[in-house]
Amino acid sequence: MMRHLRITIDGRPYDVVVEDVTDAAGGSSTVPVQTPNAPAPVGRPPASTPIAGTGAAGAVSHPTPAAGGPDDRTAPLAGVVLEINVAIGDEVAIDDPLVILEAMKMKTVIGAHKAGTVSAIHVKAGDSVDSEQPLVTIS
Repeated sequence: MMRHLRITIDGRPYDVVVEDVTDAAGGSSTVPVQTPNAPAPVGRPPASTPIAGTGAAGAVSHPTPAAGGPDDRTAPLAGVVLEINVAIGDEVAIDDPLVILEAMKMKTVIGAHKAGTVSAIHVKAGDSVDSEQPLVTIS
C-alpha cells in the first residue's frame, strides 16, 4: 500500500510517497528514524599521548610553548613553517623576511620586528607552531 504525505521542512513543502513493507510472515516492523544524541565531551588532550604498541617509552610530549620575550619574533597565528629565510648571525632590518608560515592554505611572511642580529632560531621547516610561539630571536 502506498501512502502520500506532504511534509514541510524549513518552510519548503515536499511531497513524499511511502510504501508499506511487510516481512515474509506478513507482519511489519518499526524502525526508529531519530534517536537523541548525547553531547560529545570536549576537552584538551593530555600532556602526553602514548603511541599504540610502544608503551610508556613511546609517549609523545606536547609542551606548551613559552611566551616570547622582547627579542623574540613570535608566530602571529598557528600554522606550519614552510621556510626559514635567515641563519644565526645574519644581520636583519625591520620587516626583512624571517620565516614563511602556511595556515589554511595561505602563506604568511613573518618579518623582523626590529633591526639586529639573529641570535637563535627556534623552529625548522615542517614544524607546526602555535600562535605567539617564538620563531626567531633578534638581539
